[in-house]
Amino acid sequence: MSASREKQNRQEQAGSGYVSPKTAREAEQRKAENRSNVLYAVIGVVFAAAVVVSVIWNSNIISRSATAVTIDGENYNAAEVTFYYQSAYRNFVSNWSYFVSYLGLDTSASLESQTVNDSAASMLGVDAGITWKEYFLTTGINQMATIQGALKAAQAEGFVYPASVQAQYDAATESLAAAAKASNLSETQYLQNSFGSSVITAKVYKAQLLRMLQYEAYANAYQDSLTYSASELESAYAEDPNSYDKVAYEAVTIVGTADSTTDADGNTVDPTEEESAAAQEAAKAAADQLLADYRAGGDLETLGNTLGADNSKINYVSNDGISYSSGSTLSEWLFDSARRSGDSAVLENGSTYYVAVFHDRFRDETKTIDVRHILIQPEAGTLSEGDEGYEAEQEQLQSAAKAKAEELYAQWQAGEATEESFAALAMEESADGSRYDGGLYTQVYQGQMVTEFNDWCFDPARKSGDAGIVETTYGYHIMYFVGDDLPYWQVQVSDTLKSDAYSQWLESLSDGASIQRHDFGMRFVA
Repeated sequence: MSASREKQNRQEQAGSGYVSPKTAREAEQRKAENRSNVLYAVIGVVFAAAVVVSVIWNSNIISRSATAVTIDGENYNAAEVTFYYQSAYRNFVSNWSYFVSYLGLDTSASLESQTVNDSAASMLGVDAGITWKEYFLTTGINQMATIQGALKAAQAEGFVYPASVQAQYDAATESLAAAAKASNLSETQYLQNSFGSSVITAKVYKAQLLRMLQYEAYANAYQDSLTYSASELESAYAEDPNSYDKVAYEAVTIVGTADSTTDADGNTVDPTEEESAAAQEAAKAAADQLLADYRAGGDLETLGNTLGADNSKINYVSNDGISYSSGSTLSEWLFDSARRSGDSAVLENGSTYYVAVFHDRFRDETKTIDVRHILIQPEAGTLSEGDEGYEAEQEQLQSAAKAKAEELYAQWQAGEATEESFAALAMEESADGSRYDGGLYTQVYQGQMVTEFNDWCFDPARKSGDAGIVETTYGYHIMYFVGDDLPYWQVQVSDTLKSDAYSQWLESLSDGASIQRHDFGMRFVA
């Protein structure tokens, strides 16, 4: 996974009113923050919705302590390898939940009994035919090597871990303790049930969780250190303008397919080749005539809507800024370097025709913004939708959340009322994943966040230091406007450069690492 995608995933989660890794997203996309999906899968274990019925509880001292893997002279026992193996598996299933069957993975069957099919192998960049267990083992062990390399590099340079590492660790371990207590199990028993492995222990979980958090903090710091001058951004842009430019256009789409019919017995009758050819010819003629009418001074929107008034296969569309889509007939024409404002044409894509008019090609110069927020979410109710008193309970919970947000806002205003004090309050009170960064989102672009959040941030009158409370479907957001950031096109180019540099850096952390598996210890990895 690229650095930009890893970072995007975390902010997607953080922008959603994040409480746990599985909470709904507030943002459609999030820009730059380096948060490992594997880490989320690991922390997510302590938020399991249910505990399996049979309790796995055996001492397994020998099996869990047997050395399973050695990486550059550092030994890892079966329990530690299991932690990464199971985390890699759970992360994969979480990310690809809708496609696991297509990829040939049966989550109800033994991973050792299943092999990676051709589709999955092509997507994952591995050899078809290896078992899924081997794939997840390799993924987990490679993650171990990367983390080990990063922590050694951090130690060598005297890197100081931010306070957020300990805060996240404390929150995760407290959640584990609470979940175990609620299930009337020890922490180790709870983890063994959650991971589905009898060799996992609370000690192993906590130690490896801390290593992951430290690794992520160091990786974040590295990526944040990557900066590029204006000339470097211009040069990178010039190498691939299609990836960053947008175009404004309007078009009428005319689909030239014949409809199926129904015979006397109610059976569907597909159109004949002659009928299909006639429908396509008619669509082409309609497109040509529409273009001629437009060039004669007609308004494309009016012409298209009139023509399509009683025909669902004819549609008008206008867009003030779309991105490039490789292979699309319409997009390739719009992004052709020869395009000039006012250009028009009939474009053919199979049996579909576009009457297109090009208006403009541009870089998105809109400034992104930096903002901090503290999310106060309503508590969970005891009633289900449809139950008597549900609406009243929800109103009460909403009212309580609003009152808490107003109280905290007043508390902040009565104090120093600085960005620093706001960040400290976010760390203590926010239900959002960004709490560990003092509620900070950087380089937020127009339209990225939910409407109410977005509109507050991009109010033309907004200035640095502005604060307030915004209500969204996720709760109440106490806002603090930090200020403007780079134009959006520069953010996009910078993210691409960072992603490439970060990927190379990640590879360097474990490049050439000596990894040795030990047969006896590997027998107990499950």
